[in-house]
Amino acid sequence: NGFSTYIDSEELRKGEQISPALMTAIRESRIAIIIFSKDYASSPWCLEEVVKIIECKEQRDLMVFPVFYKVKPCEVRTPRESYREAMAKHEDKFGKNSEKVKRWKKALFDAGSLLGWHFTD
Repeated sequence: NGFSTYIDSEELRKGEQISPALMTAIRESRIAIIIFSKDYASSPWCLEEVVKIIECKEQRDLMVFPVFYKVKPCEVRTPRESYREAMAKHEDKFGKNSEKVKRWKKALFDAGSLLGWHFTD
């Protein structure tokens, strides 16, 4: 009955876990819109959210609509440009072969491969 929207809050601080309420909201959603921006991949929270969104898409047909804002889908998929830089930093922090980074890369690849909207302005 209606729409509920969730937007990441500035109240989240480095080192804090993503709220279980946010993960529940993703799990209970029927539609997810992911806004990929230049700095998206630098945020572990955003990456955990996209992992959860893709997981829900695969497990229960969550409809996912990616929006590529000032980034190309191929930058998200393969990672290039700012996405490559962000993933390199995560690899330095968590280890090149860490399961966490592998999950993030797979989720970015899967989400970046979906048909979506690309905005340059």
